[in-house]
Amino acid sequence: MTATTETTFVPSFDDDDAGDRKLAIICSKGNLDMAYPGLILANAALGEGVETHLFFTFWGFDMINKKTMEHLKFSYLGNTAMHPPGSFAVSMPQGLAGMPGVTAMTTKMLKKQIADLDIPEVPEFLEQISASGGHMWACRLSADMMKLHEEDLYEGVEGIISAGDFIEMTDGAQLLFI
Repeated sequence: MTATTETTFVPSFDDDDAGDRKLAIICSKGNLDMAYPGLILANAALGEGVETHLFFTFWGFDMINKKTMEHLKFSYLGNTAMHPPGSFAVSMPQGLAGMPGVTAMTTKMLKKQIADLDIPEVPEFLEQISASGGHMWACRLSADMMKLHEEDLYEGVEGIISAGDFIEMTDGAQLLFI
């Protein structure tokens, strides 16, 4: 008979060094389903006392653009994992995704699921993150490409900065690209 030794990792939940942690989230997508992962992770990090910075670039600008932030859409075109809610055995046919009205239908379906879970819509989520001390930044290159200015953006965005500036201010942060 041989003795085995099991090593168990027990995470520490002490808050001693939570103030030293930083999270940098790069939001590069403007679809409704791609807006929420960054917002949810930022909210969770702020709840844990982690300094949190969001950097909106390329189509992620739709999340902070006053004209588009309330009109994000969801299309399952190209998402072969799409299935009706609660039915994991049936996938949605890709051929239907491009038909007229399907994006409106799937957007309405996703918005209902989000509302049923009491998750705020994007503008309210941004407000919550801002009120919790989260920092939001817009990408200078993307702003220039899209001909957008600070007055076009959600008021919680602290400024339009370069990628280099964002890298500098988030030095040592855990980085997530969404």
